[in-house]
Amino acid sequence: CNLSLLRFISAELTRGYFLEHNEAKYTERRERVYTCMRIPKELEKLMFFGIFLCLDAFLYVFTLLPLRVFLAMFRFITLPCYGLRDRRLLQPAQVCDMLKGVILVICYFMMHYVDYSMMYHLIRGQSVIKLYIIYNMLEVADRLISSFGQDILDALYWTATEPKERKRAHIGVIPHFFMAVFYVFLHAILIMVQATTLNVAFNSHNKSLLTIMMSNNFVEIKGSVFKKFEKNNLFQMSNSDIKERFTNYVLLLIVCLRNMEQFSWNPDHFWVLFPDVCMVVASEIAVDIVKHAFITKFNDITADVYSEYRASLAFDLVSSRQKNAYTDYSDSVSRRMGFIPLPLAVLLIRVVTSSIKVQGVLAYVCVVLFYCGLISLKVLNSIVLLGKSCQYVKEAKMEEKLFNPVVTATPGKPAGKQQGTFKSSQGISTDENGSTSVTNQPVHQKENMPSLLVTSNSDQFLTTPDGEEKDISQDSSELKHRSAKKDLLEIDRFTICGNRID
Repeated sequence: CNLSLLRFISAELTRGYFLEHNEAKYTERRERVYTCMRIPKELEKLMFFGIFLCLDAFLYVFTLLPLRVFLAMFRFITLPCYGLRDRRLLQPAQVCDMLKGVILVICYFMMHYVDYSMMYHLIRGQSVIKLYIIYNMLEVADRLISSFGQDILDALYWTATEPKERKRAHIGVIPHFFMAVFYVFLHAILIMVQATTLNVAFNSHNKSLLTIMMSNNFVEIKGSVFKKFEKNNLFQMSNSDIKERFTNYVLLLIVCLRNMEQFSWNPDHFWVLFPDVCMVVASEIAVDIVKHAFITKFNDITADVYSEYRASLAFDLVSSRQKNAYTDYSDSVSRRMGFIPLPLAVLLIRVVTSSIKVQGVLAYVCVVLFYCGLISLKVLNSIVLLGKSCQYVKEAKMEEKLFNPVVTATPGKPAGKQQGTFKSSQGISTDENGSTSVTNQPVHQKENMPSLLVTSNSDQFLTTPDGEEKDISQDSSELKHRSAKKDLLEIDRFTICGNRID
């Protein structure tokens, strides 16, 4: 017995094993580690590009939109001098610009009836746990309202610009207009309450509320990393994270403006706020990195997918610059990321005008110079983004899709069955010609519009359940692997963030 025990101990101390006998397994595990190490860099490159896209759409409201509204009004006033050569008094883009400008002005004056100071003291009088619940409810409400808000605005734009045979049909614009004004005003109030709650957290003495609100970001990891994600679902989550991060930056700007105004713009108070601002930003970045790292790990998604996402966003920008584009780029960003700049712009204008008093000629000169600086920043940002977007589109080899969109069918399956699968899985309406559509804007075939609103083999690949993928032939599988870097880019260009594809 002793001899057997000694032999067992000796075997335990001297036995060996060979990792190369399971080389594939350990190579895969090592690649997962490398992927997790690459996620922060690739994710932040996507976030950096996406945030500047949101900034471009946001600055458009303050800079180019007023100029475009002025040009549209000038055309409308001077049109009788030149005669009605065209059936339209204004072009569709000019009508949409006019509607945006009127909505912006009306909601701005409506916001004057909302007392920010009274709201601040009302929220400050609540308990910490109640404010924590309110803040969570506001985040959920913001996502729900954003997903429905762009539909309301699109319905208004299309109702105002669609060809009408009878003059009575123009009356339908009025209810859509009031719905849009109500939505923008309601969304602006919701963001104001959210900013006020964050301001209360910054001004609390023990910072307990701010700590609880930041810890709420880490709860988001629990609700995300253990779910199954496809590439298109991860794309929608990435767009949502970009929108959330940019919105938080604007909320932090509003909080700093309100606090600086209360302390008579004392620069020393800014350095009191600076550590809290850094904590909010750092926690947001850390949560996004951890969340995406584990989602890609559990779902076997490579870090290269973020370059595909970036190329898809770049494609949106490049295609919106074409002569026959059928949407404004700011609307494209709104649909893709769920970021609607109008309510946020209304709130920021309201806060800035109430915090900064303009008195005297010199002050008005400074305002004009500041506006010129904003225009310069917008133009510079647009030029850089357009150049980078063209580079990303060229690297992804997507130039032919801008000019020669080709409708292809999955080998081994009829086109009708494929379109039915895409319709049932993604929830996008299909017209009688077989082309899918999310927006209600007309598509003129004579213009050879480079629309990607068609069902392709990669759409089938992204939206078909696992059970149906097994029926696809070997040739089809090889084709998918060859086009692995393009399959995400075939997703409908106007998929609204929030419409989950299961």
